[in-house]
Amino acid sequence: MYELIIIGGGPGGVAAGIYGARKKIKTLLLAQEFGGQSLVSAEIKNWIGTKSISGFDLAQNLEAHLKDQKDIEVIDGKKVSKVEKSSDGFKVLTESGESYETKYVLVVTGSRRRKLDVPGEANHEGKGVAYCSICDAPLFPGKDVAVVGAGNAGLEAVRDLLPYANKIYLLNRTDKIRGDAVTFEKIKKDPKVEVVMFAETKEVLGEATVTGLKYKNAKSGEDKILKVEGVFVEIGILPNSEIVGELVDLDERKQIKIDHRTQKTSTPGIWAAGDVTDVLYNQNNISAGDAIKALLNIYDELNKSN
Repeated sequence: MYELIIIGGGPGGVAAGIYGARKKIKTLLLAQEFGGQSLVSAEIKNWIGTKSISGFDLAQNLEAHLKDQKDIEVIDGKKVSKVEKSSDGFKVLTESGESYETKYVLVVTGSRRRKLDVPGEANHEGKGVAYCSICDAPLFPGKDVAVVGAGNAGLEAVRDLLPYANKIYLLNRTDKIRGDAVTFEKIKKDPKVEVVMFAETKEVLGEATVTGLKYKNAKSGEDKILKVEGVFVEIGILPNSEIVGELVDLDERKQIKIDHRTQKTSTPGIWAAGDVTDVLYNQNNISAGDAIKALLNIYDELNKSN
């Protein structure tokens, strides 16, 4: 019986694990892998305290720091399938059949980017295809890029790219912009930006790196190719909340609703932090800070019950 099980090996999960170890909470951390979404980033320049680091190196640093702690059990390579309520707390089940019992649970499972699911996307991740404009915009100085998606995330991506890119194509599937109208009016006036309506992305082109993007004009049916070196996919995220979806309240986006002061969910004994929650901003540094906040609140709860 653990006092706490942390689910997730991204910056949030690792930060909570390190704090849990230092507080000597009887903790188990379960991670399918380390690094979170940043694992595919070629270069990260906004991880505080580090000028530049690859997603792979960040993941290795997180894992090494966590496993250097003495007072925590870490099991990686295991994907959690479900969390169930038990008489004494909770059972955490894995896809490979293991079951672990705990008093409290901290869910830091992050989210996954909604993918285009077109040819050439998967094998160009980190090689021109990007899912985080704040992280990766500085990697495209003087280059022509495409942003797919004209919701608020897409419009923000264009704003992030304006100081760096030479040309930015904003692709929208219809002629209606779903993002903030004021932001759209501002960015479309910039000479760097070209808005392409009725654009259905069909393929990401290139060999070692991205060299272009093929799309179909939904109105005319004509296929067209943009010569770009970067494709920013901004069509939304999917929170990895399924494992507790039957236990806690979710919002309309399936994000876990939390008390932003304590990170508590609607179910006593379950906390959540990072991109899996209804947090306003999805950033590594924020995930780490929120997970630490959750861990400290868990520590207070343990002290009250002991």
